[in-house]
Amino acid sequence: MIFEVITLFPEFFRSPLEVSLLAKAREKGIITINLISLRDYGEGRHKVTDDYPYGGGGGMVMKPGPIIRAIRDLRSRDPRTWVILLTPQGVPFTQQVARRLSSFDHIALICGRYEGVDERVRCYVDEELSIGDYVLSGGEVPALVIIEAVARLVPGVLGREEAPEKDSFADHLLEHPHYTRPQEFEGKEVPEVLLSGDHARVRRWRREMSLLRTWIRRPELLDRPLREDEELFLKRLQGLDPEVDSR
Repeated sequence: MIFEVITLFPEFFRSPLEVSLLAKAREKGIITINLISLRDYGEGRHKVTDDYPYGGGGGMVMKPGPIIRAIRDLRSRDPRTWVILLTPQGVPFTQQVARRLSSFDHIALICGRYEGVDERVRCYVDEELSIGDYVLSGGEVPALVIIEAVARLVPGVLGREEAPEKDSFADHLLEHPHYTRPQEFEGKEVPEVLLSGDHARVRRWRREMSLLRTWIRRPELLDRPLREDEELFLKRLQGLDPEVDSR
């Protein structure tokens, strides 16, 4: 899978892309991440990429020309390139969106800056995404979030094909609690079921704890069809204090 990142600050990405999961996936050739400097498509001797907004107001707006030239350049080399504009006005990025994007071979991410991009850029992209309802300085952090979330769904990136399906949100639920050594830490014990060696019990406990944690912290995620045993478990929770934590 190939990611193209169109940004004014390619250097922003160098450290995150050289460590851990993404670095290993790049070394193996499973994913490719190309950092494209928008300055290369800037206008005039000074490679200008932004200008004052029509109508007045503070801040600067990213010009349409440099961005659209970058998009056209990418599509001239691969017409299948899926172009995404990162913007607060975009569709919320979720695990389901990540799963959909993982089916693409070639994705381009446009990182906005300043007050945003010229509205006409929207006519040249395939979709717009937002990672949340808060203010950031630009699209670089969202681009990193999307790259990691999508890349880890690409076969071979994690090394354990089953791992992505057990993460939080993979099946619309928060993940169950995790424990490791020591068995007792400052008076807090590992749940007995995890020491039992009974794999069926462990699987049932983990599923129930996942449901409990979701019910307490993100109940809106449970607004979907559940299995009969899950429905019964949730009904038994109705008498619990909602402040109870699954820890």
